[in-house]
Amino acid sequence: MKIFKLAIFLTIALFLVPFAHADGGPVNAVFVGVNGANDGQYYVSPYTGTMNGQPVVLFCDDIINQVTIGQQWQANVTNLGTAINTNQFSNTRYGGVSTSAVFGNPSLAYSEAAWLTTQFASHTNDLVSLQYAIWDIMNPGSEPTSYGDTQMWLNEAAQDYGSINPGNFSILTNTGPLQLTGQVQEFIVQTPEPGVLVLLLCGLLAIAFQINRNRITA
Repeated sequence: MKIFKLAIFLTIALFLVPFAHADGGPVNAVFVGVNGANDGQYYVSPYTGTMNGQPVVLFCDDIINQVTIGQQWQANVTNLGTAINTNQFSNTRYGGVSTSAVFGNPSLAYSEAAWLTTQFASHTNDLVSLQYAIWDIMNPGSEPTSYGDTQMWLNEAAQDYGSINPGNFSILTNTGPLQLTGQVQEFIVQTPEPGVLVLLLCGLLAIAFQINRNRITA
C-alpha cells in the first residue's frame, strides 16, 4: 500500500514539474542569488531563482534592464518550442517589442541564446564570455565581442543552435506592456526533459520497492 501511494505521489510530481515551466503565466518569480562570477561590473549567469516557489536556474538574455537579489515580479512563461512553431513571441521582450534589434527573427536569436545556456555547466571558466555572447545576440554591440572567447561562442551558437530541442527552454518575461528598458530583466530557463523525468520516476520507484522489500524480509 505504501508503494502504491508513493507511486501516485511521484506520478503527480512527474506531471506538475513540466507544467510549472509550460507556456502561460503569470507566475510569481523571485531572483534569489548569483554564482559569484563577474566581469568586474556585472555578475553573470547562471543565477538562482524561483517560479511559484519552485527553484530554477536563470540565464539572463537582457543586459539593458536590471534585477536585484530578493526582487519579486509577475512574469509570463513562453516555451521556446511553442513560440517557434506558432511564430508567437509577443510575450517576450525581444520578440514582442518592435524596436528590438532581433524583432524580425526572434526564433533564431532565442535559439542561439538557448544553445549557449547549455554550455555554462561544462565551461565554468568561461562564464563571462558565454554571457557576453548571449547579451550580444539579443542586443548587438552591447558587449565587446573581442572579450575572451565571446566571438568564438557567437560562431558556435550560429552553427549549433539547431542541435537543441527548443521545447526544453522557456523565456521568463515580466508581465504588462513590454518595453526594451526600464523593466525587470528577462531570463531563459531550461525545462526538464520528459524522458529524464520518467527515468527519475522509475529510479525512485525502484528504490522505494527495494526499501519496502528489505523491511518485509527483515
